[in-house]
Amino acid sequence: MTRQQLVDQIFSKQSYLCVGLDTDITKIPKHLLSNADPVFEFNKQIIDATRDLCVGYKLNTAFYEAMGTRGWRSLEETVNYIPSEHFKIADAKRGDIGNTSSQYAKAFFETLNFDAVTVAPYMGEDSMKPFLEYDGKWAIILGLTSNAGAKDFELQKFVTKTDLLDEGIHIEKHGTKFLYELVLEKVSKWGNPNNLMFVIGATQPNEFINIRQLTPEHFYLIPGVGAQGGILKEISEKAMIKDTSTRAQCGILVNLSRAIIYASDKENFAEEARNISKQYQLEMASFLPC
Repeated sequence: MTRQQLVDQIFSKQSYLCVGLDTDITKIPKHLLSNADPVFEFNKQIIDATRDLCVGYKLNTAFYEAMGTRGWRSLEETVNYIPSEHFKIADAKRGDIGNTSSQYAKAFFETLNFDAVTVAPYMGEDSMKPFLEYDGKWAIILGLTSNAGAKDFELQKFVTKTDLLDEGIHIEKHGTKFLYELVLEKVSKWGNPNNLMFVIGATQPNEFINIRQLTPEHFYLIPGVGAQGGILKEISEKAMIKDTSTRAQCGILVNLSRAIIYASDKENFAEEARNISKQYQLEMASFLPC
C-alpha cells in the first residue's frame, strides 16, 4: 500500500484507527472455543464489525506464534481475510543481520503479504535495509515506545559532539540528546516518508512536538491509547500533520487492541467492538482537517 492510498483511506473513512488483533485464546468468548479455529473465527467477526471504521489491522505475531503451527495457520487465515483496502501490519519487531532480515522481509511481505512490519533498529542500517527494498511496503521502526521500560534506554540522554571550524580554530560543540532522538534522526535517513514509519507511544505525549520537528513528514504508529492511558485528543493535537495544502496527510495511525477486541466476552462481542470503534472513529473525524 502506498502512502497516498493510505491517506485516501483515512480521509474517505474519516478515521486513522488501526485495530490490533492481538488475540489471546484465553480471553476470547468461551462459546467460540468449540470452533475448528476459534482465533480466526474471533478475528473474522471483529473484522466484519469494524472494517468500515478503521483503515488498518495490526497482528502481534507473538500471540499466534505461542500456539505453534495452529497459531500460524490462524495468522495466515486472518491476513488473507482482511480486505485489500486495509493496511496490514505484522507487529513482529524483527531486526537481525542482513541475510536474516532478508528472510524476515520475505516471510512477511511475500509469503504472508503484509503491508508493513515493525522493526527494532538497534543492529543498525544493514539489519533494516532488506525491509526497505520492497515497493509499496513499509518498515515501522521502534522509536519511542509506550512501555515503562522505555526509560531504561530510549529516554536516557547521551552526550553528542559536533566538530566545527570557526575561522581556522577547531571547536568541539557538545550537547545532549535522548537515545530515541538519535535513532529517529539516523533512521529517517535510511528510508523516506513513503516506506518508513515510527512507533511512538501515546504514553509519552509531551515528546510529540519535538518528535514531529525531528520527523516532520513521517507517519507514526501510535499504541497506548485506551488501556495504557494515552488520550486520543492530546495525541491528535500534538502528533498530526496539519498541512492543509497537502490535505493534511494526517501522519498518524492510532492502534487500539484490548479496548476494542475485548469490549465484551459475551456472544455480542463483535457488536460491542463495533460500538467502541465507532466512538473512536467519530472522535477522530472531529480532529481531521476538512
